[in-house]
Amino acid sequence: MARHVLMILGLLGILYGFVVMSAASGTRFYCVWLLIGAAFIAVSLLMRGGFFERNPAAGKILLAAALIGAAALAVLLGIILRHFGDRGEKNLDYIIVLGAQVRESGPSLVLRHRLDRASVYLEENGGTICIVSGGQGPNEPFSEAEGMKRYLEGRGIDGSRVIMEDRSLDTGGNIANSMKLISGENPGIGIVTNNFHLARALRIAEKKGLENVCGIAAGSEALFLPNNMLRECLAIMKELVLGNI
Repeated sequence: MARHVLMILGLLGILYGFVVMSAASGTRFYCVWLLIGAAFIAVSLLMRGGFFERNPAAGKILLAAALIGAAALAVLLGIILRHFGDRGEKNLDYIIVLGAQVRESGPSLVLRHRLDRASVYLEENGGTICIVSGGQGPNEPFSEAEGMKRYLEGRGIDGSRVIMEDRSLDTGGNIANSMKLISGENPGIGIVTNNFHLARALRIAEKKGLENVCGIAAGSEALFLPNNMLRECLAIMKELVLGNI
């Protein structure tokens, strides 16, 4: 029974990897799902061939590794989910919208969620200044900040309320470079990004010295949420190792 479940999970993992690949998100993280699927299938085939019956120690090591991995994943998911519903505070001095991929046709779906949430906040809080943060990647026609400002202006936001930060290439850079554009004594700042990304962004912001900061969670696509959540878990582990959070 177990090997059949593993085989099904493996096939689903590979199928999901191709679904993620079809989104053309600009990254190759879909390969992780292909590897996970292949690993499940390999274990299933080894079980069918009686490998673990002949090598019980290998089975115990694999089970222990799986349990440790599952426990670590559960902790990381708990950290991420804590900020899924963050709505921020009213009348913040600034909000920082973190960048994501832009195309010639405009912001990617992930980025549109962030910008739509930011536009709603700006409409409801007329005194807030918006910093759009993101440089130009090798597969982007212009800087993310430029595409973001255009989109917000298209949503009716006055361009004088939107400041562009167009040099950063990652979340840490988004926040560090945006901080240079902020003035005032202990201003209230909101970080706008997708719900799955918010926990890491807030921890990085606090690590870089932002004190009066809160999160404003934008939505995300349900189909790609497993991919984004897994990617975030690995990103949090990386940031912990590097000492960035």
